[in-house]
Amino acid sequence: GLDAAARSGRLTPEAARALPPEELRTTMAEQGVALGSDVTPATRDAALHWQRVSGMGKLLRDIAVIGLALVGAAWGTSRARPDFRARNAVERAMRGALIGAALIAILSTVGIVLALIFNTVEFFRLYPAAEFFFGTTWSPSFGGGSELGILPLLWGTLYISLIALVVAVPIGLFAAIYLAEYAHRNLRSWAKPMLEMLAGIPTIVYGLFALLTVGPLLVEAFGRGGYLGLGWMQGGTAVMTAGLVMGIMLIPFVSSLSDDIINAVPQSLRDGSLGLGATRSETIRQVVLPAALPGIVGAVLLAASRAIGETMIVVLGAGAAARLSMNPFDAMTTVTAKIVSQLTGDADFSSPEALVAFALGMTLFVITLALNVVALWIVRRYREQYE
Repeated sequence: GLDAAARSGRLTPEAARALPPEELRTTMAEQGVALGSDVTPATRDAALHWQRVSGMGKLLRDIAVIGLALVGAAWGTSRARPDFRARNAVERAMRGALIGAALIAILSTVGIVLALIFNTVEFFRLYPAAEFFFGTTWSPSFGGGSELGILPLLWGTLYISLIALVVAVPIGLFAAIYLAEYAHRNLRSWAKPMLEMLAGIPTIVYGLFALLTVGPLLVEAFGRGGYLGLGWMQGGTAVMTAGLVMGIMLIPFVSSLSDDIINAVPQSLRDGSLGLGATRSETIRQVVLPAALPGIVGAVLLAASRAIGETMIVVLGAGAAARLSMNPFDAMTTVTAKIVSQLTGDADFSSPEALVAFALGMTLFVITLALNVVALWIVRRYREQYE
């Protein structure tokens, strides 16, 4: 506030320094600058010093900008010759900028992978790899004696992802078939954007939806006191809760990719089938879907990699229990959730309990990379066949 009043010209630094501290607040209030507390001499001197430093910095910035502009103008004037090919120079500059952007992306990926590798190697120096990959108990303890078996986390990750795909793939695929083959273009023009709006909802919102809505509904249906009286579900956080909500999140992902793949099937195949007397549904079942199947499989694998890497829905909807269970109404956890929990708090990053997060991340990276490679290989093979 003191700096603002001084910059406005209504209170000069000399006048501010001459005023007693108890009168400075009243004087500034009269000039339209409100302060929350009285101004001490130290605060006044600090504000005036900041004003001087800020003014000097702005002056130096203006001088630097003007100097660079003059240097650029002189350089441009010296380069302006009749034999100068500006188009070639611009092309070289654009190519250099694009190469720089590509290198930044590549080097960022390499840096992330190297960070995972180095910390994973350090973890396996402190903890046996065999117990990590084949252990069935996840019980970290920063006081020592931890059991860090990844199998319960992988089981929870794959179980939740499987339920999500069971929900997302049929609904997303049927929606794509309707939009691509049956829907009028006017309906498609607003229905597809509405469907894809689901992909723009933050995952934390899905997690809250799972925690506050889907979980209690499942407890009312499958809990001990539910109207079905089955007693399968003890609480709102469960594999089924996270799987259902994650499946809803993946619907636009599967639908959009499948719709593009179905539309890429040549129209001549449809015309030939209809010309032979097949109905539209028979044409879809026996011609369009078999032709688009490789691309659809690739879309499903990409959706699976997206489900495996999800975190917030799992944290809020599935619980934090690392267990091996076949009951979809039990609370479980995933690799991503444990990465978050292991790096939260005042952890010693030289301990196995902290470094295990990097080993979990590396394992998850390898799994999702394999799924993406397989999916892209299938999609590329499909595109080469029908382009």
